[in-house]
Amino acid sequence: MKATGIVVEYNPFHNGHLHHAKKAKQLSGADIVVAVMSGQFLQRGEPAFTDKWTRTEMALHGGVDLVIELPYVYATAQAAEFARGAIGLLSALRCDSFCFGSEQGDINPFLNSLELLSTNREAYDNIIHERIQTGISYPKALNDAYLSLTEGRDGFADLTKPNNILGYHYIEAAHALGSPMTPLTIQRIVAGFHDPLERGVSIASATGIRNAFFEGENIGHLTPYLPETSIRLLERFHAEQHGFIGWEKIYPLLRFTILREGPKALARFADVTEGIENLIYDAAKRAENFEGFITQVKSKRFTRTRIQRMLTHIFTGYTQEESQAVGEPEYIRLLGMTESGRNYLNAQKKAIPLPLISRAADLKGPMGQLDIRASMLYLQAIGAASLKKEYTTPPIYFGASSDK
Repeated sequence: MKATGIVVEYNPFHNGHLHHAKKAKQLSGADIVVAVMSGQFLQRGEPAFTDKWTRTEMALHGGVDLVIELPYVYATAQAAEFARGAIGLLSALRCDSFCFGSEQGDINPFLNSLELLSTNREAYDNIIHERIQTGISYPKALNDAYLSLTEGRDGFADLTKPNNILGYHYIEAAHALGSPMTPLTIQRIVAGFHDPLERGVSIASATGIRNAFFEGENIGHLTPYLPETSIRLLERFHAEQHGFIGWEKIYPLLRFTILREGPKALARFADVTEGIENLIYDAAKRAENFEGFITQVKSKRFTRTRIQRMLTHIFTGYTQEESQAVGEPEYIRLLGMTESGRNYLNAQKKAIPLPLISRAADLKGPMGQLDIRASMLYLQAIGAASLKKEYTTPPIYFGASSDK
């Protein structure tokens, strides 16, 4: 059996994700689709809209055959580390290819960009260092350095686009790992990464869908953009948790944590640097809601995403020391599978170099223990009925007779 891998958050699973899963399978000629999915916290430093089990069910209904969890240390990291963890896991699962959606829609510009940066690494790094010294953000410095090297030249990926950036890092990670997986990409269609909802189309961005929910849009009104099973699972989650999850819901506990820790202690958490701990503490004293808080802290140097990652680490207690100790993926945490996914695992089991984990109780090392801690804090913050859900929820299985 051949497998193709995709890297996802499904926050929530919409028609664009359905298109991606189908096209990935078609383009790769694979028998199954393997998704490595972020858990309870996401790459832009946000709590997931719904818990990881609800999103796993959406994925299995939407054409994915195997869902594994991207550990917290990668899921909440910058693009390069995010990609390193995800591609490492897909490679360990012996996928033949990986496929990402991109604004570019063509794999060759990404391969050209990898070759360019690989052969001009010293010049690239020097430009980044010089630009950071001017006070701009790290992402802006990266972009300036890349534009400097590609100025006046055609055939390279546009790395100002968010999905192109992630796609480049997936290819870079596979190259660094020496992975034999074939990189593939499909054109991201209709909606851009942060676009608001547009009536009369069937594909919208996850950001636009989430914002519509938070602004009071009825779930039933969003049926044009979501598979029927996603609608049903969102309705179930909404009823159980009395709403969807965002920073506003978690802010009271985050604020408590910040005020309890104090500025000096805040500086020990991952990504909290350059004295911003004082600004974070002062904003928490004043701001009654999350949007008021973030407005007081963000700046050109400290972007919203960068600050949200800091806040995620403060909330979960993820320290600088823990961050510096991160190595390669240590396990494969199974969240769900179809019958085809199970057959693939059975066929590949002896060749997979990492332990397959189906129970949280089997996560013994620091990386796994952090996943458990982050998940239980998420469950506590959203008012889940029981924190034991992290331990008691088995991998979701859709057998041949399951209603998909």
